[in-house]
Amino acid sequence: MLDPVAFQIGPFTIYWYGIIITFAFILGTILAYYHATKTDIDPEHILNMLILIIPASIIGARLFQVFSLWDDYRSNPLEIFATWHGGLAIHGGLIGGFLVGYYYVRKHRLDFWKLADIFAPSIILGQAIGRWGNFINQEAYGSAVTRAYISHFPDFIQRQMFIGGQYHHPAFLYESVWDLLVFIVLMVYHRRQHFKGQIMLLYLILYSAGRFFIEGLRLDSLMWGPFRSAQFLSVLIIIACAVIYLRRLKKGDSHKSPEP
Repeated sequence: MLDPVAFQIGPFTIYWYGIIITFAFILGTILAYYHATKTDIDPEHILNMLILIIPASIIGARLFQVFSLWDDYRSNPLEIFATWHGGLAIHGGLIGGFLVGYYYVRKHRLDFWKLADIFAPSIILGQAIGRWGNFINQEAYGSAVTRAYISHFPDFIQRQMFIGGQYHHPAFLYESVWDLLVFIVLMVYHRRQHFKGQIMLLYLILYSAGRFFIEGLRLDSLMWGPFRSAQFLSVLIIIACAVIYLRRLKKGDSHKSPEP
């Protein structure tokens, strides 16, 4: 197993998980800022929004995790704050980031869909990178597999996916690769956009589709009764976004047209 500790500075311990998540946020910020420069939106709004969105996303992701596993955290409440141990649920992060982002957009009378399209590629790229934090912490792995199957992967992945005396599906890797493919699709559509909101809606639909199937392999899924929460939410997101996508496509709302 890889050491989750990157290094120590005096009494402070720096974890690989935190480094990877931080790198994902930085790279996402740079990309969103760049995309904003190609529009009529002041790029400084991107930085101002991220000052709010980043902490809100982390808090939302942690609260979602804690809520879903409350019986575990109730007996050890201090663990709620130990985010460096992992346990950030992406759906909670999206909800937290959306709420404060929407508040900022409304307050400053900005174009919601245009900003959503700017942020979408950054979000999925950050997710692709962030899954490697799960790899370090031996999270987001799937059911047991044979030695013959895992031998198709690099040695360092094989070693890290040997958990509890068995090899496991590197579900984190499947999702990271899927996220990267979605990122490529979104970047292509940035140049072929037919209506405002198309990039964000494509992100939500494509990511959720991949997550639904990959989640079925995982052994550490958050459960809501008999349902895996990620699968349940993925279905809702796909249906809702597909309806919105078709309506906006039919409306022919050009991404260059003004919108209140």
